Amino acid sequence: MCDSTTNRINTLQFGRGNISGQIPAVVGDLPYLEILVLEGLTNLTGYIPSTIGKLTHLRYFSVSKNSLSGPIPPALGMLKNLVLINLSFNRLSGPIPSSLSQFTQLSQMYLDHNRLTGRIPDSFGTFTVSDLDLSHNLLSGPLPKSMANMNYTSIDFSHNMLEGDVSVLFGKNKTVQEVFLSNNKLSFDISKVQFPANVTSLDLSHNRITGTLPASLASLKYLFQFNVSYNGLCGKIPTGGRLQRFKASAYLPNRCLCGAPLPACK
Repeated sequence: MCDSTTNRINTLQFGRGNISGQIPAVVGDLPYLEILVLEGLTNLTGYIPSTIGKLTHLRYFSVSKNSLSGPIPPALGMLKNLVLINLSFNRLSGPIPSSLSQFTQLSQMYLDHNRLTGRIPDSFGTFTVSDLDLSHNLLSGPLPKSMANMNYTSIDFSHNMLEGDVSVLFGKNKTVQEVFLSNNKLSFDISKVQFPANVTSLDLSHNRITGTLPASLASLKYLFQFNVSYNGLCGKIPTGGRLQRFKASAYLPNRCLCGAPLPACK
């Protein structure tokens, strides 16, 4: 699509077609491109060309649901005007480049359903993004402490190999609403965590979390999705809120949780 004023190409969009081959490096020679969307092209293979980093006007970049492989090029961090980046559902591998934290306008980042490895970069605690999805990868190690400085709306780090304490993601003054951390190796005392009042979805299942569920969970009046099963939790489930509305499967198995919807505490 061309801009009617400049007669320059500002949009390049293909989806669910029979396009095959690789993303040509010359796509980086379209300096006025603002939208680059190549989605659902299962025969689109090869690497993401680093020349895309030259598209300084780019605001929306999505290459989701293709068959792309190789590393994420660090040059993508040069896209200062990017609002959305979606690299999900590919075969991308290697570490997440720390340069991806250089986005200043970014609202949404989706790197999920790939084969990314290594740790979440420390620099990810220095930029602002509303929705961050790193799920279904091979990421490992602890979360960087710098993430305590961030305010998200939605976080999905599920189905990785992350370890340690993630309580830095929470706090009374945080704005986070959706948190999905299931199927990792997280280990921390949940009784010491302060959950923000606006949380709507919280999935901490299939980890190594210990302690008792804090009474503050009962005050989350917007909570409609909740799961802490397959952990090492103990004690009585807090009452007076929405926690009794969830099925027993949201709590089992655990070490010694009790109280509705589970059997009464002895």
